[in-house]
Amino acid sequence: MLEFFDMMTLLGSVALSLAILVPLAGALVRFRAHYNPKGLQLDAEGGVQPHTGPVISSFFSMLKRVYRIEGWPGLYKGLMPSLLSTLVITFFLMMFLSDSNLRHGTYSAPDAGVVGILVYSIFAMLVSLPQVIITNRAITTPHKLPYFNPIYSLRVLLTPTERRRPWILYLTPGLLAAQVTHIAYIVLGLRSMRQLLLPELANPGIPRREEISPVKLAIFLVIMLLSTIIITPLEVISIRLSIQRNHAAPEFNSISQEEEGDADEATEYAGVEEDVIGLRTEREPYVSLIDCGKRIIEEEGWGALYRAWWLTTLGSLGGALS
Repeated sequence: MLEFFDMMTLLGSVALSLAILVPLAGALVRFRAHYNPKGLQLDAEGGVQPHTGPVISSFFSMLKRVYRIEGWPGLYKGLMPSLLSTLVITFFLMMFLSDSNLRHGTYSAPDAGVVGILVYSIFAMLVSLPQVIITNRAITTPHKLPYFNPIYSLRVLLTPTERRRPWILYLTPGLLAAQVTHIAYIVLGLRSMRQLLLPELANPGIPRREEISPVKLAIFLVIMLLSTIIITPLEVISIRLSIQRNHAAPEFNSISQEEEGDADEATEYAGVEEDVIGLRTEREPYVSLIDCGKRIIEEEGWGALYRAWWLTTLGSLGGALS
């Protein structure tokens, strides 16, 4: 059990982290969720229709656009679900983490071999998946959501089908496959490769320079950089699938993210004159992991699968070397 000073330190660091990371994470989710089809498309009658939605070319452009249209509240969309999940984890740490572990940062996932870590990671993903879905939808919805009215917010973010049967979130087409594939590649692929090339990094503390082979370190870093080719599309696809709502029938309004007759009252939009991002119609939903990837390539081009790839690279390098 942590002492009072350690508890205040932990809570302060959590608050600071959320203040910095929530706007950045929100911009990343919006950038990858933004539907930006190629310049010319065919309508239902075969005629050519130009794309008229916003064209956002970079992560920082998205960050500026969010602030310009929605202001600070827009940058902190998704704060409440992120805060609640963080508080649960923080409470667990304060209850079961010793002060020595907190000061030295020695807490980590159980060391039970590759298979054990894979099972642990998949279990943790299953527990957090509803929170991830709700957070991503809260970030990308064009509606203004109150901070302290979760019932109203859930009515906006979830369809009647999802509210009646919450477990259907786990059946969102392709989402579990994308998440499990992402975890399996990191645990079975990258972690095993690190253990083979740089076993010293698994030991407690910082290894000495002479303990690490420069050649093996260079090989591992190259592998990590190349892994961005696989990991980034999986992250983009996961975001696209997580904001795709599950409907019992195809008659719904995808622009407002509301099923016809779903809302009891009109919802207020966060943007006064325009929405921050364009959302793909749910009348032709992605039906699987592979289908999502193929349609993104066909409709938006390969570049859409690699939006903000450099952030994935930085995150992978930081996680691999920690």
